[in-house]
Amino acid sequence: MGAVLTRQAEIGKFPSLPEPLPLARFPAAEDLRAAIGLWTAWLAGERRASPHTVAAYGRDLAFFLDFLTGHLGDIPSLATFAALSATDYRAYLAHRAARVERASIARGLSVVRGFVRFLERRGFASSPALTVLRAPKLPRSVPKPLSVGDAAEIVEAPAALVASVWQAKRDIALLTLLYGCGLRLAEALGLKRSEAPRGDLVTITGKGRKQRLVPVLPAVREAIADYLAACPYPLAADGPLFVGARGGPLNPRVVQRQMQALRGMLGLPETATPHALRHSFATHLLGAGGDLRAIQELLGHASLSTTQRYTSVETERLLAVYEAAHPRAR
Repeated sequence: MGAVLTRQAEIGKFPSLPEPLPLARFPAAEDLRAAIGLWTAWLAGERRASPHTVAAYGRDLAFFLDFLTGHLGDIPSLATFAALSATDYRAYLAHRAARVERASIARGLSVVRGFVRFLERRGFASSPALTVLRAPKLPRSVPKPLSVGDAAEIVEAPAALVASVWQAKRDIALLTLLYGCGLRLAEALGLKRSEAPRGDLVTITGKGRKQRLVPVLPAVREAIADYLAACPYPLAADGPLFVGARGGPLNPRVVQRQMQALRGMLGLPETATPHALRHSFATHLLGAGGDLRAIQELLGHASLSTTQRYTSVETERLLAVYEAAHPRAR
C-alpha cells in the first residue's frame, strides 16, 4: 500500500494538469484518498478529461463514498471494495433512486465502475461483486433537430432581438458556425481569434482535446468576417473569437438565453437549443445522402453508434412522409 501513498510522485508525471480536486471532500481513509488523487490525475492527464468532467466524476464518486460511510458505519478504505457485496451496490442504487433520475443513477454507477477498473489495473483493489451488477436501463434518446426552414430562420433572427448591431452580427456568426459546421457550443466558444475560419477548413478541438478538420461554408466565413469588422473591441490573436458585451469571453449562458428568446419569438419548441443546431447539421446531411462515417468524423464522435442515432430521426421523417402521402396509409 505504500505505492498508493506516494501518489504525489506519480501525479508529477502530468505537469499540465488543472488544480486537483480537494481530497478532503471525500469521506475516505488515507490510502483510498491517495488512490483518488491518482485517478483524477489520470483522468485529466492520460484521458484528457476537461476540468468540468473531472469535477463531475469526483462528485459522483463522493456521493458513493458518502453512502458507504453511512451504510457501513465507517469511512471506506481500499480494502472496503473487496468486501462489498452485490446487495451493498443495490442498496446504493436504491438510495440514489429516491433522489435523482435514472440517467443520473446510471452515470454515477458508471463512474464507480470506472474508478474500480482503475484500482484493479493499478493493483490497488478489486470489487468482484460489481461485475454482476446491471445498470438501470435508460430510454434511447433520439436527437431533436430543427427543420431546414426553422434552422435557417433561427440563424437569421438575432438582428430582431439585439439592440446592438455588432452583438447581432456576433450572434448570427455564432449560430451560423454551429449549424454550418456542426460544432458543440463549447467548441465554438473555445475558438481563438487566430483560429477564425479563413479557408475551406478549420481545425476544431473537441472532447478529450481531440482535433478534427471541419469544412467551412462561404456563408460561415462571411458571417464571421462581418462580425469581426463590426466588433468594437480589439481581439488579441490568442484571445477568444467571440466576446461578450464588455469584451470578455462570451458566456455560454448568454447564448442559451438568446436561443430561448429566439424560439419564443419564432414559436419553436423548447428543444430548439444551441445543441439542436448541431443535431440539425447531422440530420440534414444524412437526409441529403451524407455518408454516416463521414458525418461521424465531422461531428467528432468516438463511436459510430453515437452517430447512428441520427438514422432514427431520418427513419421517423420517412415514416411520417409515407403515412401522409401513401393512399393505403390513410
